[in-house]
Amino acid sequence: MWEKRIRWLGLFGILSLISYSSMVIFSPLAYPGYDWLSMAISDLSAKGAPSQDLANQLNALFGPCALICVMGVCLAIPSFKNRALKMGVYSFAMMEWICNVGYTMFPWVENQNAFSFQNGMHLIVTVLVVLLSLFALVLIGWGAKKEGLYSLSKWAFVCLILMLMGPMGTAFFPKSVFGLFERFSTFSAVLFNMILGIYLFRGRFFLGECEH
Repeated sequence: MWEKRIRWLGLFGILSLISYSSMVIFSPLAYPGYDWLSMAISDLSAKGAPSQDLANQLNALFGPCALICVMGVCLAIPSFKNRALKMGVYSFAMMEWICNVGYTMFPWVENQNAFSFQNGMHLIVTVLVVLLSLFALVLIGWGAKKEGLYSLSKWAFVCLILMLMGPMGTAFFPKSVFGLFERFSTFSAVLFNMILGIYLFRGRFFLGECEH
């Protein structure tokens, strides 16, 4: 019975993606002059930004729903034998906690440089989130393949490539398209949280069935 109840927690991953997507799509309407190609998503919810209130309202379900989803996955995977898969999921959960708590404590501040305390801490949180995400996706991709969850392994590596496009785009392309490549990184993590939720809802983490 408890397994069926935990499976429903996976649907919160979908709600998290919807909340985040609505924030990214509709918040620029309250930010005159916002250029999504060159500006970061965090600018929409930055302190002092004209879209701050709307962004926070639309994004209200993102963090809590993502945590509920991934913690449900954490409860479901102890039956698996593959340590890489379990460590990957736990690392992804840690990333979600750091993301939710860190960005709440240290939102980006409009009209302050990156060397201010608040914005500096925001960047540190970002680095931790990216590194943990990459580490988790590699482990899940490898571990899921060993466990027989081949489609989950493919999704993990696809999201890994999308996440890497962010720093690669920032390094090799002009700042005028920074926002585009940043969106590849941010949405890859949100998307993969939803994918984990779908696998949880379908009961795959309880059954541990191989895919053929």
